[in-house]
Amino acid sequence: MTNKTLVVLYAVEGAIATLTLNRPEKRNALNDALIQQLKASLRKANDDASVNAIIITGAGKDFCSGADLSALQKIADGSVAENAEDARLLLELFTLIRSVTVPVIAAVRGRALAGGCGLASACDLVLASANARFGYPEVKIGFVPAMVTAILRRNVSEKRAFELLTRGLEIDAQTAQEFGLVNQVFADENFDAEVRAYAGQFEKLSRSAIGLTKALLYQVDGLAFPEALAAGADTNVIARFTDDCRKGIDRFLEKKSNAR
Repeated sequence: MTNKTLVVLYAVEGAIATLTLNRPEKRNALNDALIQQLKASLRKANDDASVNAIIITGAGKDFCSGADLSALQKIADGSVAENAEDARLLLELFTLIRSVTVPVIAAVRGRALAGGCGLASACDLVLASANARFGYPEVKIGFVPAMVTAILRRNVSEKRAFELLTRGLEIDAQTAQEFGLVNQVFADENFDAEVRAYAGQFEKLSRSAIGLTKALLYQVDGLAFPEALAAGADTNVIARFTDDCRKGIDRFLEKKSNAR
C-alpha cells in the first residue's frame, strides 16, 4: 500500500506513535476508509509494547472537518440498515479510543468540526494550537450530533454541552479550554514541538500504571460511589502485582536506604 492510498499515516518516534489523518485536500474529513485505517492504526500502536502514548493529528491546515460530502450523500441515500451500519463504524472508533491501554492525545490545529470535534473530544487529552476552532454544526443541516453527545457531556457541564450542541457555533481554542474541552493551548509556531514534549512525558512513566488508571477512570463513570471505591480497590490490588510497581517500590526503598 502506498502513501497515495493511506489516509492515515503511522509513525513511531521513541515511545510515541503519531497517527496523521491524511486527507488534507478534504480537510481530513471522515469517510469509511479513514475510520477503518484509524482503528487499525490504534490497534497496532496499542499492541506495540514500546509505545507509551498515541498522538492523533491532521495533515495540512485542519484537524478534521467531520463527514465528507460522499459520506453525507451516503446518509441521505442509505437505508435504515445501511445508516445503522455507518453509525456503528464511528461508534466502534470512539469506543476503541477509550479501550486502548495508552493515552490517546488529539493534537488539533485548525478546525475540528462535527465528527472531527467528536473525534478530538473522544481522545483522552486534547492539545490545541492557538488557531484551532471547535464546533458541532450538525443542527444547521437538520442533523443531530448524537454519539458525540455522550462524549461531550463527560467533558463539559450540561449547560455548556447544550450550548455547543444546539447553537451550531464554532469556538476558539481559548474558549474551548475554558469550557473544559481542551487541556492545553500552545502557540501556533511552537505547536509541534510542544505537543511532542507533552506526549514525551509519558515515555518516562509506567505503561501498566497509566493503562490501569485510564481503565479505572472510565469504568467509574457509571458507578455509584461504593461500587467506584470497590473498583478502585480491585485495581489497587492488580497494580501491586505488576512488574512496574514492584520494580518501582524496590527502587524507592533502595534510594531511601542509600540516603540513610
